[in-house]
Amino acid sequence: MNRHIVYLLLALSMLSGCAAGPNYQPPQLSVSAGAPFLGADSPGVTREAAVDRWWELYDDPVLTRVVKDALAANTDIRLAAARVDHARALLRNARSERLPTTGLAASAQRERFSAAQLTPGTAREAWAYDGGLTLSYEVDLFGRVSRGIEAARGDAGAADADADAVRVAVVADTVRAYLDLTTSAERLKVAADTVALLDRSVRITGARADVGRSDRLDLIRVTALRDQQAAAIPQIMADRRAALLRLATLTGRTPQDMPADLGERSITPHPARPIPVGDGAALIARRPDVRAAERRLAADTARIGVATAELYPHITLGASGGATALGGMPLFGAESSRWALGPLISWTFPNTGAVRARIAAARADGAASLAQFDGTVLTALEETERALSSYARLRERIDTLERARDEAQRAARITLARQREGRIDFLTVLDAQRTLAAAESDLVAARRDAAFAQVDVFRALGGGWART
Repeated sequence: MNRHIVYLLLALSMLSGCAAGPNYQPPQLSVSAGAPFLGADSPGVTREAAVDRWWELYDDPVLTRVVKDALAANTDIRLAAARVDHARALLRNARSERLPTTGLAASAQRERFSAAQLTPGTAREAWAYDGGLTLSYEVDLFGRVSRGIEAARGDAGAADADADAVRVAVVADTVRAYLDLTTSAERLKVAADTVALLDRSVRITGARADVGRSDRLDLIRVTALRDQQAAAIPQIMADRRAALLRLATLTGRTPQDMPADLGERSITPHPARPIPVGDGAALIARRPDVRAAERRLAADTARIGVATAELYPHITLGASGGATALGGMPLFGAESSRWALGPLISWTFPNTGAVRARIAAARADGAASLAQFDGTVLTALEETERALSSYARLRERIDTLERARDEAQRAARITLARQREGRIDFLTVLDAQRTLAAAESDLVAARRDAAFAQVDVFRALGGGWART
């Protein structure tokens, strides 16, 4: 081969890697984005670094087991894992473009030639044999291949972060369903206790009516209140059953396969210590949706380079060798051998309008991804602050409702005692019992909401995505 061609090919190989398009730089965040949370000083939380296996803060072995089952068998997690495998396979495919492409072909066929094709001494029918090896390698002079690998790597990272986001959601939904199960048991107990208290009032009022010390209308009123409270029990039982069924789905089980001990859970667990929340910088680093947005931005930035590389020539180094034999000619003889070596250059020039349009589209995609990243960061901060605020307000509400419940209990006891003594009318007793029933109901509902708010805080913090 002419040595000038060799020098040219070596020079092109050395230039390979000078990638077109912008080099990716992670987006800069404002200082305030990494600041401590506004709600970090609320009761029940601490500025300590957030933890990943946050459900273990509840110190409930059954809850820990249920979460482990969900992480192992949940169908959404399995689907996300398959998407990760798909993205990684595409990354391997992109990396394979760095390697030479080889091909091997061989054929043997019986041929009959036209009389016009025959040369003296050649039979009209003969066997034709052909075999050869081809090799081609694209010189990545302007970075089309390397930028493609960068884009595929970004897509794989985004898919991996998306899978982590699914784990966050599944863990949070599992813990929420478990807390729904246990708080439903507490709601059921409160409702049953309220009905029992009203049953007592029904008996007292009925006895007083029998001896003429109370009006029959009083008995009707207290019985109606009792039935009204009893009517809530079937709905609470349905809610508890729905929580069990939800847990079955989240852990990849049919309702028939649900562990029996879950149906016996009746005590709502609480974190053993204040919830560690960290700060904004740690949140942004750990939130899977933020990581996914950042990786998509990196991928779209790389695709600008892929599109830009189309403005320049594609250079492929090719080589082939083999043998072709006809009739009795030896296949591996000098007369049958053949070879070829040289570069192939292709270039869509001067008509670059379509390429420049694709570059503009890629830049627009990059701008959209940057906006998406900024929006995801702001949403993450908003969700966390909102969850912390909601949790703090619910704790305050519970404190107030506990005091109201205690006062209502005291008032109900006093009115019942005075009713037996005949010192107050029945409407006062009925009003006190109605107030107590409402206070008990409001308190248990607030406790349920607070339990869910705890989960919302952990979900907003992005916990639970680390491999377990």
